[in-house]
Amino acid sequence: SDRPDIQEIYRKDDRLLTLLKDVYVESRDPPAQVKDGGGEHLPCKQEEKRLTKLGNLGDLDVQKVPKGKISIVEALTLLNNHKLHPQVWTAEKIAVEYSLELKEVNSLLEFFIPFAVQEFPKETRKAI
Repeated sequence: SDRPDIQEIYRKDDRLLTLLKDVYVESRDPPAQVKDGGGEHLPCKQEEKRLTKLGNLGDLDVQKVPKGKISIVEALTLLNNHKLHPQVWTAEKIAVEYSLELKEVNSLLEFFIPFAVQEFPKETRKAI
């Protein structure tokens, strides 16, 4: 090429080559360490599942859930059952029936309340 600055790049420098021969690099891998979160890539233990108790809404929901969990339809069903018959559907019975922890069932019954649909009589509809 015609450019002298590019020619300078390709020129050998014997002094630098001599210095480079004196360089010795030794590399070692650090010892393998077990990390706390290292089990994320391992196959997980097979989760124990149970069949859902869906009744007449079975087509709307999943068929199996892990133990300790409930499906949406089951949640709505058990909340409604507890609302209609609180003496029969106690927190203890719900926990056993759906394989849940009693503490979680108590929280569910305390904080989640199903909606109630109310119809107004025909004569008061006009006033609204």
